[in-house]
Amino acid sequence: MKRRVMFYLVGVIATLSLQSCVTNYVVSTPQTYVHEYKSDAKLASLDNKRLESAKAQLLSSFKDEKFAAAKTLEATLKNDEISRTVRFTQKLDDILKEAETYLGTPYRYGGMTRSGIDCSAFVLSVFGAVTGMNLPRVAASQAQEGEKINKEDLQKGDLVFFSHGKGKISHVGIVENVSAEGDVTFIHSATSKGVMISSLADSYWGPKFRFAKRVLSPNNLNSNFANN
Repeated sequence: MKRRVMFYLVGVIATLSLQSCVTNYVVSTPQTYVHEYKSDAKLASLDNKRLESAKAQLLSSFKDEKFAAAKTLEATLKNDEISRTVRFTQKLDDILKEAETYLGTPYRYGGMTRSGIDCSAFVLSVFGAVTGMNLPRVAASQAQEGEKINKEDLQKGDLVFFSHGKGKISHVGIVENVSAEGDVTFIHSATSKGVMISSLADSYWGPKFRFAKRVLSPNNLNSNFANN
């Protein structure tokens, strides 16, 4: 009897132990590791941002270089323009200095020397000596040269043309000065007193004035008179 009881207890204990082991044993669920790899879309977005940044830096660099180049070109052109204007002004002064050396020279129709000279010969002689320019011999032909200039835009060195009747150009002179008030004086060879200075406001010459021409300008100074 005792042996049965013992055997029974041993069986119960064994059963309970086995259940306890089974109960405590938990099958672990395989762990899924989520790798933090960036997706293709995220990588593409990152690459695009870097590319755009690089492009922006490159464009900025180009803009800076272009701006610097533009400023350098602007300064060069400005210096060239100033230099050209200075040379042009000096050439005009030289023309008038040459013209003034003829003051008092008597008028002679067809004359071309300092012993006697007519109006058109005076103009072509002065311009030829200073610039090497080869103007036509007579006033009417000289009137076909250069750029037509309004009276209010006259400056030193411009040519002024006159007519003694019937509209035909018969006289020419060189603008000698334009005052701040707009008064214009010109140097010419007149039949009455030879080479002299007169005013466009003069009662004799004023009504006979027809138009003015500019045969010398900063733009044609170098091309036509580079060696003078």
